[in-house]
Amino acid sequence: INGKAPVELRYGENPHQQAALYTPVGPHARGIAQAEQLQGKELSYNNYNDADAALELCAEFAGGDPAVVIVKHANPCGVAQAATLLEAWNHALACDSVSAFGGIVAVNTELDGETAAAICEIFTEVVIAPAVSEAARAAFARKKNLRLLVTGDLPDPRREGLAVKPITGGLLVQTRDNGTISKADLKVVTQRAPTEQEVKDCLFAWTVARHVKSNAIVYAKDGATAGIGAGQMNRRDSSRIAAMKAAEAAEKYGWDQSRTVGSAVASDAFFPFADGLLAAAEAGASAIIQPGGSIRDEEVIAAADEQGLAMVFTGMRHFRH
Repeated sequence: INGKAPVELRYGENPHQQAALYTPVGPHARGIAQAEQLQGKELSYNNYNDADAALELCAEFAGGDPAVVIVKHANPCGVAQAATLLEAWNHALACDSVSAFGGIVAVNTELDGETAAAICEIFTEVVIAPAVSEAARAAFARKKNLRLLVTGDLPDPRREGLAVKPITGGLLVQTRDNGTISKADLKVVTQRAPTEQEVKDCLFAWTVARHVKSNAIVYAKDGATAGIGAGQMNRRDSSRIAAMKAAEAAEKYGWDQSRTVGSAVASDAFFPFADGLLAAAEAGASAIIQPGGSIRDEEVIAAADEQGLAMVFTGMRHFRH
């Protein structure tokens, strides 16, 4: 591997595996590998992998309202954007507080003391921020094993580059998934067009879904994830798991109803059948964003119309394996 001298890690994904961190020479994008570690134990292979996933998603919100991303096993389990970082943390945590235990947290702005203190209330492996206030450092100092990373500028999520995956007897190489869509790219395919708020929720859910392992389903409402279904072998089960997690959150926090009611749902690829969409409708979703392109699109659109849903097509897929 062409790069600087490797940093040996304690072990890989499992204790019986060896691992090392390599960093390139010459011009390259800065990220987790170049972050300054302010405190905590050495980063493990899994820490690096999960922290990278958290940083990549958090970078989507660079320059925007305060955002918090919580990642577990390379999948986001809670994402929110709000007027304050503390509010964003509370909304992100509420999405799936069970999975957040032992997770990785990334924020898109300077980490303040109040938010740091709230993060310290649960067990967290790694916290990543572009900058950290003195009050936040003091709060984290009481958690000596917690790894605190400062990145400076967040990476450009639309940068060019290559993704490499070893396979038996070779390497798969592809360009990075830096494709993007905007409001202008959305094609309304249902009788009912989405409201302005539904469009915002759709785009937020879509942003998160592109960072969720396939098959990915993300419910979002008012700038926060309501439920996330990741890595299932069929899209219907992802829809159901996401709705189930949202229902559990509503029960835990004593809400009148699940946050999936009135939410937008993003699917990383088209619905091959109407069952995944119907599962979302059963959970109370009111809008759907998906790539489209299935031979059964008309059947899915008809199901959406029958349920009174607004649905938009993006024309772009985001498989993540």
